Amino acid sequence: MTAATTLNTTLKKPNSLGFHKPESETRVVVAMSGGVDSSVCAAMLAREGYDVVGVTLQLYDHGEAIKKAKACCAGQDIYDAKRVAEMMDFPHYVLDYESNFKESVIDDFADTYLKGATPIPCVRCNQTVKFRDLLTVAKDLGADCMATGHYIQRIDGPNGPELHRGFDGGKDQSYFLFATTPEQLEFLRFPLGAMNKTETRKLAVELGLNVASKPDSQDICFVPTGKYTDVIEKIRPNAALPGDMVHMDGHVLGQHRGIMYYTIGQRRGLGLKDGSGLDPLYVVRIDADTNQVIVGPREALLRSRIYLDEINWLGDGTFGAQLAGQVVYVKLRSTTPPKPATFELVGNHLVVKLDEADEGISPGQACVFYAPGTNFSRTIGGGWITKTE
Repeated sequence: MTAATTLNTTLKKPNSLGFHKPESETRVVVAMSGGVDSSVCAAMLAREGYDVVGVTLQLYDHGEAIKKAKACCAGQDIYDAKRVAEMMDFPHYVLDYESNFKESVIDDFADTYLKGATPIPCVRCNQTVKFRDLLTVAKDLGADCMATGHYIQRIDGPNGPELHRGFDGGKDQSYFLFATTPEQLEFLRFPLGAMNKTETRKLAVELGLNVASKPDSQDICFVPTGKYTDVIEKIRPNAALPGDMVHMDGHVLGQHRGIMYYTIGQRRGLGLKDGSGLDPLYVVRIDADTNQVIVGPREALLRSRIYLDEINWLGDGTFGAQLAGQVVYVKLRSTTPPKPATFELVGNHLVVKLDEADEGISPGQACVFYAPGTNFSRTIGGGWITKTE
């Protein structure tokens, strides 16, 4: 068998990223935050022989970011990403996306709170800056694909690539990636999806990476103090407008400090005097139009119908009227297991009807869909919660 024949035979089997060509001829742009996950992702691909290009996004002012060592893409994080690239001998670029990030993520974060809703900035960041803007840059660099360190799996199905939950249930990030479009999924790769965090850190040590013992970031990256209201007050002066705190039966109980300080389901910090005979009370609704925070007993938090907007569909077929009555499983928070529900169509709105009512569901959060019969593995889309009943 000649060398050419051997090569052709080898190429009939795709490489680990799914391309029918040698690793050295497969260019992959890796989004590098400077943390252990994205660093291992880039380093392991480089070790396998891929043509790796690392890209780190500068998302906000370094002076603020450096105050908080755990913040994503702060000065130290950019330095750590560059160190990994130098060690594994692949090019690394830092792109200034501060204005994009402020417009798409930070401004949206503040405005969502001022509308009486509760945002998820990590989803907006993935939806816009990372999987829209950075993906365009990757294509401009001639990449065959873009890889990230997310714990989620991309599996080729009979109708194209499917999005599945990460193997490590404790680190699964499918909730935060529901807005990934089918077109983006074609181009994306998630090399850590079948691994757990222990394996990732072990591989970081094996590769000799300087970030092997670096702690995970737990907070919102652009909130240097850990207090989100500080950010809102800075970019939306005079946002804290006091108003009435009203019991759901209509009578005024007192004054609130500003609707941005409250979220659905909140019990502590309401500022109500003890001895009212109405405790315990929870925030059951926030009315931005009247600047009122409405409170009531815990059972008033229960909701069974959820109205959604900005639907992203990753399931088989075309999203449409045929979904009415279809059984689905949904996650209403990143940390809770999927719950059974059915789709309803009310006019042009998609409504998710829960089999069992849930509490503390807030507009601004995400409702993520999982296909039945797959052990809740396959993520088939989701939408943003606009209101509940």
